[in-house]
Amino acid sequence: MNIGIIREGKNPPDRRVPFCPDQLKSLNERLGDQLTFVIESSPHRSYSDQEYVEAGIEVSDDISDSDVFFGVKEVPVSELIADKTYFFFSHTIKKQRYNKALLRAILDKNIRLIDYEVLKDDNGNRVVAFGRWAGIVGAYNAFWTYGKKTALYDIKRASECKDLTELKSELKNVQLPPIKIVVTGSGRVGNGVKEILEALNIPEVETHEFLHLYFEEPIFTVLKSADYNRRKADGGYDREEFYSSPEKYESHFLKFAEAGEMLIAAAYWDPEAPRLFKIEDINSPDFSLSVIADVTCDIGGSIPTTLRASNILDPVYDVERERGIEIPAFGSQTSISVMAIDNLPCELPRESSRAFGQMLEQWVIPALMEENSPILERATVARDGDLTLEFMYLKDFVDSEG
Repeated sequence: MNIGIIREGKNPPDRRVPFCPDQLKSLNERLGDQLTFVIESSPHRSYSDQEYVEAGIEVSDDISDSDVFFGVKEVPVSELIADKTYFFFSHTIKKQRYNKALLRAILDKNIRLIDYEVLKDDNGNRVVAFGRWAGIVGAYNAFWTYGKKTALYDIKRASECKDLTELKSELKNVQLPPIKIVVTGSGRVGNGVKEILEALNIPEVETHEFLHLYFEEPIFTVLKSADYNRRKADGGYDREEFYSSPEKYESHFLKFAEAGEMLIAAAYWDPEAPRLFKIEDINSPDFSLSVIADVTCDIGGSIPTTLRASNILDPVYDVERERGIEIPAFGSQTSISVMAIDNLPCELPRESSRAFGQMLEQWVIPALMEENSPILERATVARDGDLTLEFMYLKDFVDSEG
């Protein structure tokens, strides 16, 4: 099997890689008679072409003969090669409108799409993800944004830090007033967020304390779904019902928006689930959030102020409270500053790539050697010009106009 590592085609280019040079060298030594790897030349990767060459991996401008392609972010439609197998984050499975053309092209070109986001073990747990790194960088960026907004301190951009050690060292420059910070999510991403909050020595408090007590130091609370979702019928909550029938629930998040000044959103969101708040809610004098770091970056998703994704070069935009429209970053003292970078781990590309490659080595490479691997079958969104059974719910979305 010939495996090609594609050049990232999105603009600005993503600097992450699916595999580091030494990881491919190790795989070659173990599986060289079964798998061969070739790297599509790129000037943008955090690992240079030369580093792959020195590891004994072929680098070429043309890798079209490969059977299977590994990338990171969405592949531009013009670069898709028909009748091949692709691994990448497609951002289509939640019916993301901005990638409808991509999914149509995948079907038209008879491509087998295996989406990293749905690679899961037998218990339904994701096995390949950048989540921890998204949480780390997203939380760091929340405090970079707060420093810029308030002019209380100045720290480097995450992308200017050599590694995680330097990033955490930079946090010693953060000087916070006694603000209250809301965190949603307790999975990989949420744990990455907590890693930064703990590096800042910010205490965690229970939700009741967060809402009702005064503190003389900055504090944070981590919300579970039960803390801000309730059944429409009677105000109750049942975890199993919420995840199977989220449309039966409504949000009661506003009390946290009234108590907190910063929101770091790191919770997975089901498109059928309620949004945390409505865009018109931000115009209330009681709505106190002034910095929102949407690590999940679901456009039109759980956070209505996430009007669009931002990027590493231009990480923040503001949302005017009165009209709910975008204005320049830090353009008004009363507006909400939104950080919604959609490729956060790219700010620490070498370390996040290494961790990602280890997961691919553990889960995906063995599955590729297995006929009809259950892990790969479950994560196959499209094949033979059609959606697979599990993803047939996307058919109306693909066929719809607009």
